[in-house]
Parts: sequence; structure tokens; C-alpha cells
Amino acid sequence: MMQVYENHSGKSGIYGYEIGDDFIDILFSKGNQYKWTYDSAGEDNVEEMKRLAASGEGLNSFINNNCKDDYES
Repeated sequence: MMQVYENHSGKSGIYGYEIGDDFIDILFSKGNQYKWTYDSAGEDNVEEMKRLAASGEGLNSFINNNCKDDYES
């Protein structure tokens, strides 16, 4: 179930996210939706994305700097 991203900075392009055991699915404000998995982006990156999603801050920057193109195709 999609959770609304709190976006504490007010600058993020992320609208919501869904977390699974080995993935995070992210819905961006413009309507694009992507899934990052352990296989596509690595366990460490996905776990950090989950942590940032729950905190409501830093997720968009982390994606852009670490795993922007590593989503599941």
C-alpha cells in the first residue's frame, strides 16, 4: 500500500512510496513510478532508500546521487 512521502524539506519530487522486503516502489509527483530492488540497485541502496522514505527527508537526493538509473525495468 502506497504511503505519502512527508517531504519535510518541501523540495522533493516524490509523492509516495511502498516498501517490501526486498524493494521500494516510488511514485513521483509527475506521475512516474519506479521500483528499486535488491537485484537492480543493491541491498544497501534499497535499505537506505527505505530509511529515508520513512524519515520523510533526503530520498530524492539519495536516488539522484546513488542509484537514479538502477530501477527495475
